[in-house]
Amino acid sequence: MSDLWSGKREEMLKSAEPLAVRMRPRTLDEFVGQQHFLGPGKLLRRMLEADRMTSVIFYGPPGCGKTTLAEVIANQTKRHFERANAAIIGVKDVRFIIDDAVRRLTDTGRKTILFLDEIHRFNRAQQDVLLPDVERGTITLIGATTENPYFSVNSPLISRSQVFQFEPLGEDDIWILLMRAIDDGERGVGRCNIEITDEALQHWCIMCDGDARRALTALEIAVLSGGKDAEGPAIIIDRDVAQESIQRKAIEYDPTGDSHYDAISAFIKSMRGSDPDAAVYWLARMIVAGEDPLFIARRIAILASEDIGNADPRALMIASSAYQVTERIGLPECQLTLAQAAIYMACAPKSNASALAVWTAVDDVKNQRTVPVPKHLRDGHYAGAKKLGSGEGYQYAHKGDKGWVDQDYLGVDKTYYVPTDRGYEQRIQQFMAWLKEGAMPKKPESDAG
Repeated sequence: MSDLWSGKREEMLKSAEPLAVRMRPRTLDEFVGQQHFLGPGKLLRRMLEADRMTSVIFYGPPGCGKTTLAEVIANQTKRHFERANAAIIGVKDVRFIIDDAVRRLTDTGRKTILFLDEIHRFNRAQQDVLLPDVERGTITLIGATTENPYFSVNSPLISRSQVFQFEPLGEDDIWILLMRAIDDGERGVGRCNIEITDEALQHWCIMCDGDARRALTALEIAVLSGGKDAEGPAIIIDRDVAQESIQRKAIEYDPTGDSHYDAISAFIKSMRGSDPDAAVYWLARMIVAGEDPLFIARRIAILASEDIGNADPRALMIASSAYQVTERIGLPECQLTLAQAAIYMACAPKSNASALAVWTAVDDVKNQRTVPVPKHLRDGHYAGAKKLGSGEGYQYAHKGDKGWVDQDYLGVDKTYYVPTDRGYEQRIQQFMAWLKEGAMPKKPESDAG
């Protein structure tokens, strides 16, 4: 009776599984995507083909195959598979799994894979519990995380594991998975009478944003909402139906995690690289994801000084104005101001000469002998200054013919600021040469470009 009930229960659970679970690949050849480490001759495939599987950490966004690949690896290697979620189990549960793995290994010689989802949710002490048995090979750990493991997983555990970074699935990959589900009469929706347009499939491929689970869920919703009778009228799935069956695209963005830092990095590098189109895209990506607009404005202001500097002094004024406007009016209107400022920065001439000057000077102050203020530059306006020689010999610059006199202002022979020949710095370069060499500067065609 118990066996009968157990079989019935298993059957009921199977029937309740969503399409995305039912369609999970069962073999390595069925797995789609991640060819950068699973393709022919790539590291993970070589490890599996040689049956030399070690502990690994799978890192990537939701719906890209981390859990699925863990199950495929267990099937491929014929190892016992234990699945747990770090958010709901504790040290006691982990010790029980490890003890069970030890008994299994000693009694039958069969190894155990522990798939630990959301491994980043384990604190340092909990992760340390895994170390001895991972190192001895008692268990093969497959940790899965959406957060950068180099920040969220202990260094000792990282050093004992191979990290594989998963990428969002491409549109072609999603198309393959959708067609596989449509054609599969056993696990998919192939038993249903479906007529689906290419436009509907394409819409899902785009809107799922590389998340196979979202695409397959959309297909399942479209089919279920249209009826399940294979003998009845065909279920028509066109673009309108496809749009209704998938939620608004959710931007994968953690305001304190990798996506936050990666997006702002791409934004800054696009402006530095003089690509206004890329700069606007990354700006839009952050705005739609809910990034703090003042954070974006601060980064624009920093770039104005660091990467543009005196090649276009107006950039800093525009960045400053953009920050003030953003602070005063907020979203959604401030996106216009941020876009204007970002585009200006991207199209401005570039120079980091000012930044290099201060970075070098700060390094000298910290690491070289401190330069005393030359006596002729010291304050001479207090009683007793003359007795100390402070201010003695100072030459007032405005008394020079050029508003400049040849005078030592540092006390050591050191050049920090070297203007480029780009933008307004060309004018600065010519002016400095005129002061020192007497050559009249030629005004460039544009002071800023």
